[in-house]
Parts: sequence; C-alpha cells; structure tokens
Amino acid sequence: MSDLLQLSDLEIRPASWADLHTLTEALGQRRYFSERLAHQQQGKGVLFTAWKHNRPAGHVYLRLEIAEEAEIRRFLPGVPFLTHLEVLREYRNGGIGTTLIATAEENLRDLRYGRVALAVEVSNVRAARLYERLGYVGWGCGEVVCHSVFDGDAAREERCDVLVKRLRL
Repeated sequence: MSDLLQLSDLEIRPASWADLHTLTEALGQRRYFSERLAHQQQGKGVLFTAWKHNRPAGHVYLRLEIAEEAEIRRFLPGVPFLTHLEVLREYRNGGIGTTLIATAEENLRDLRYGRVALAVEVSNVRAARLYERLGYVGWGCGEVVCHSVFDGDAAREERCDVLVKRLRL
C-alpha cells in the first residue's frame, strides 16, 4: 500500500481536553497527556495528534518553553524542541511520524522560528535514521542525559543525542 493511500484518511491536529479520554485509552500515559494539554493551554507548546478513522494513531509534542536540560539551554537557547514522538504499532512505517514532524515544523515556520531540535536515545538507531533522513543533524556538543516521564514512574534518565534542523522560512 502506498504512503499516499495510507495517509489519505489521516488527520493531524492539536489535541484538546476533549481528546484526553480517547488518547489515554489508546496510548495510556494519562499523566503525560494531561500535563502536555495544560502546557498547551498556557502557550508553552503544542500536542499534535494523528488520527486515522477517528482513532488516535500517534502524537508528538512541540515544546516552546525553556529546555529542562542545562546543556540544551546553554547551547540551544530559545530553540523549540520536538519530544515524545510515538506512533501506534499498527500504524508504523506508513508516514505518520514523518507527517507529525512536518506539521510541527510548519507550525514553527509560521511562528518564524529558524531552527528546531530533538533528542533521540543513543540506542534508538531506527528513530535516528528517520530524523537524519528528514534533515536533522547532530549538534556537535556531545550526549545529554534526558528525562522521559511515563505514568506511574519517576522520570527515567536516558542518554540522548541531540539533533537540530534549520527551517526554511
């Protein structure tokens, strides 16, 4: 099946509080989604969600607030960050992750940002290849300890590579 056919019924949009129940039924992570929606409401980011057949298929969070990690604040001040890209297993390899990232990047262009960054766990080679294919390059400042939060757990530390992309305005 071609990507065009698979993406024909795909809707990408910012999540709303009305989506919380449906998102958490499909993806879990109630605490995560509640926090992201609260940040979105405060203008600190955008939780982009992908929907197929009116069901959640994936999401990515575009963080517009100051980075949590000191190294990122130091070397990339004011650069927005893509976090927590996830596509449900049954929808992977169909272009949804790429479309979520492209939507976030377009949003940033509209806001006149010239760069975007993201972090990928060093062992996640498959995701790193996707980001590199989409034009992201290593930032050249070494690995960073990033924090991932999942429901019921304290923040989990991960060693991450930071990648950056210049956006054409």
